[in-house]
Amino acid sequence: MFPPRRVFPERRAVQPREAEGGERSTGYRLMLKLWDILRISMRQAVRQRRRYLGVILAITLGTAGFVTIVTMGRNVKITLNEDLDLLGGATRVKIFFDEPASRQDLSAPQWFRPATLEALRSMPGVRGVSVAAFKKTSASSGSRKGRQSFTLMAVDENFWEVNSFSPASGTLFPPEAVTGRKRVCVLGADLARKIFGRQNVAGSLLQIERDLYEVTGVLGGAGIGDRVSYAFLPMTTAQDRIPGLAPPNTAYLRCRTWDDVERVASGIPGLVLSSQPAERLRVDVAWEQLTRVRKVAWWMELFIYVSIAATLILGGFGMWSGMMSAVQARTREIGLKKAIGAESRHILAQFLCEALFLSLSSGLLGIALGRVAIECISIGLGSDPPAGLFRLSVAMSLVVSCVLGVAAGLMPSLRGSRMEVVSALRYE
Repeated sequence: MFPPRRVFPERRAVQPREAEGGERSTGYRLMLKLWDILRISMRQAVRQRRRYLGVILAITLGTAGFVTIVTMGRNVKITLNEDLDLLGGATRVKIFFDEPASRQDLSAPQWFRPATLEALRSMPGVRGVSVAAFKKTSASSGSRKGRQSFTLMAVDENFWEVNSFSPASGTLFPPEAVTGRKRVCVLGADLARKIFGRQNVAGSLLQIERDLYEVTGVLGGAGIGDRVSYAFLPMTTAQDRIPGLAPPNTAYLRCRTWDDVERVASGIPGLVLSSQPAERLRVDVAWEQLTRVRKVAWWMELFIYVSIAATLILGGFGMWSGMMSAVQARTREIGLKKAIGAESRHILAQFLCEALFLSLSSGLLGIALGRVAIECISIGLGSDPPAGLFRLSVAMSLVVSCVLGVAAGLMPSLRGSRMEVVSALRYE
């Protein structure tokens, strides 16, 4: 008789540990396989970098353009709006109170209160606000006989900047002339010729009412209109020395961009009414010029984004073509890998990782190039873009690069993974 079979309980106790260790070793082997696939994919992409040079360049330039446009778009738009007088002053809004309709209208004259001006300046999308007052008067110079009638315009320290005016000759009086109540003035070109017989009148003396004023320059530039026949005095000086000058009943408001004009203009009446009476308030916007500016800007933005998209699509098509050629050239390699045990999913993962590595590396190069372009543009414009916009553009660029890599590498990867072993080994 054979002795009864002995059962060793310690073996049963070890089995769960062995199973646990087996699971850990399986996960470790999977990580090693994934790392091997990534390492081989990156090595193959680096070895064949000459084949993909055009692809990398296209995706890099497209990504750099996208990052630059998204990050710096608003800064560039604000800078362009500072010089929009050539386009009709589309971002400038004129706010004024109408004169009484008849002499029988006994309503009190209206003007802008300081609280109203502060509220206008604090509106979102407003870059600057300036006020002005008007009076019909006359002046004479010592060189010519007689007096010339004209409109005198008392302006504050923000007037030149809000209206983007520049001197045709001489200089425009600085803000210190307003705060210092200096007796200086600026003439329109037509008025300078009528009074002095010439346009270069900087440094000349002009008698307005009972005081002498030094002419600092002649107003020039586009968008002046009928102001060529005006004389401009500092607001504080005019209030002190010009009798009968009405309070400031006209304000000029400059928006940051043309996209802000409609929203700001619609909010002005309610804001003014919350601070003072506004029965005869009028808001004047150059709607026709604004429509033209928006149309031109829309076509420019469309052209830029279409160019960037076309560059990225061409880069993706080039990557697809290069990957198809790489799969065909490495047919025997695919057959050998499958013969020694590689599965179709391993081949698919390898070529897909190559495409992703190419697109992501090109995207990172584009982001770096875009950052350099942003710094150069920021120096030129004198303004820094919001950091959040740059981070958003980087995230969007990486997503686009991943999508582009998957889209361009999926079909070549599927083609390589579906090859028959025998046919691939016999390929010449």
